[in-house]
Amino acid sequence: MLDDALLADPVALATADTGGVLRSAATAGAQVRSAAQAAAEAGVGELTGSTPRSLVLLRRPGASAWAAPLVAALVGPDCPIPVIIADVAPSWIGPLDVLVAHTADPTDAVLAESISRAVHRGCEVVLSAPAQGPVAAAGAGRARLLEPRVPVPPGLDLPRALTAGLVTVAALGVLPTRMTAADLDRLADELDREAERDHPRHEPFVNPAKALAMRLADHTPLLWGTDPVATVLAGYAAETLANHAAVVAHHADVGQAATSDALQRAVEAAAGSHDVFHDPFDDLDGSSLTAPPPRVMLLGTADEEPETAALRLTGRSWPTADQLHLIEEVGPGVRQGPALRAAVLAARFDVAALYLGLTASGAAHPLSEPAGS
Repeated sequence: MLDDALLADPVALATADTGGVLRSAATAGAQVRSAAQAAAEAGVGELTGSTPRSLVLLRRPGASAWAAPLVAALVGPDCPIPVIIADVAPSWIGPLDVLVAHTADPTDAVLAESISRAVHRGCEVVLSAPAQGPVAAAGAGRARLLEPRVPVPPGLDLPRALTAGLVTVAALGVLPTRMTAADLDRLADELDREAERDHPRHEPFVNPAKALAMRLADHTPLLWGTDPVATVLAGYAAETLANHAAVVAHHADVGQAATSDALQRAVEAAAGSHDVFHDPFDDLDGSSLTAPPPRVMLLGTADEEPETAALRLTGRSWPTADQLHLIEEVGPGVRQGPALRAAVLAARFDVAALYLGLTASGAAHPLSEPAGS
C-alpha cells in the first residue's frame, strides 16, 4: 500500500532511494542526447538515401522488448519497406537489410550470435550496447556501435533504446513525418521538462508522476491503448510497474479489452460499489483478501482524445476511466507528436512506478539495499 506521508516528503524519499533510481530516471533527456550524438559519431547518418530490402528490429530482454515495437508502431503500416520485429537475426538476413539492436547486457549470447551472423553476411547493423563484452565484440568493428554514455540501472534505459531506433528510421526516411536533429532535441527537452515536473520536491498535486502513483495505488491498473503507439506503451507501462513496484497490470488494445465480458463486468462492479469509508488496513488480517479493484486508464498518443478514440473504436465509453494523453504538454499538430507523447508518458510511468516501489508500506522495499549490506 502507498505511504502518502512518505510520498509527500522529499527528504524521506531521498533516504528511501538508496540506489539513486529517481536520479537515474531523470536522465531520460540526457540519454536521448547522448545516444543521438553516439549515432552521429558512428555514422548512422550515412544510411540516408538508402532503400534497404527490410528493416529488422531485434527484440531482446529489457528495453528493446518495447522499443522495437514502439518504433515499428511509429513508422506505421504505410512504411515503404518491410519492418520485421524478431528475437534473433533472420536466417535470410544479408547486405540488402538494416538491423537495429539494443541491450544493456553485454553478455547476451543470443544477441551476440545474431550480430555476428548479420555482420558476416554484410548487413548494416546499428547496435546500442556496452563497448565491452561478447555483444560488442560480435560486431567485429563492422557494426555501428552506440555505446551508452549515461549509466542507468536495468529497466530505465528505454530512452536510449528508443533513440537508437529513431535515428535509424530517421536516416532511412521511413517515418510518416521526416524526423530531424531538431526533433530529437525537442524530444530530449520534453523529457527534461517531465523530469522537472516529476521531481521529488514537488507536492503530489503538482507532480504528475506522484499523482499517477496515487491513482494506481491499491488498484489493479487496466492500461488500454487507443492507438497503435499507445497500445505498445501500455505494455511497457505494465512492465515498468511490475519491475519497480511489483504491481500487476493488464494491458491491451482498447478494442480487444472491450471484448472481455468478465473484465467489463469487474470494471462495472468496481465503479458501482466503491466505499469511500473502506479502510484498506482491514484487509491485512487475511479475513477478506481480495484482488485490488480495477482502474481503467485509457492511453493515447495521437491528437485525438483517448475517450473519443475509445468510443469511435468500440462504440462504448468508460465514464470512470482516467485519460493519459499529454495533450497539454505536447499540443495538437506538433511535429512528431506521437513519439514525444509516448516517450514522455513512458518516463512518467517509470517515475510513478519508482514512487510506488519506494513508498510501499508493510514490506521490505525491492529498490533499497538489504539491511546490513
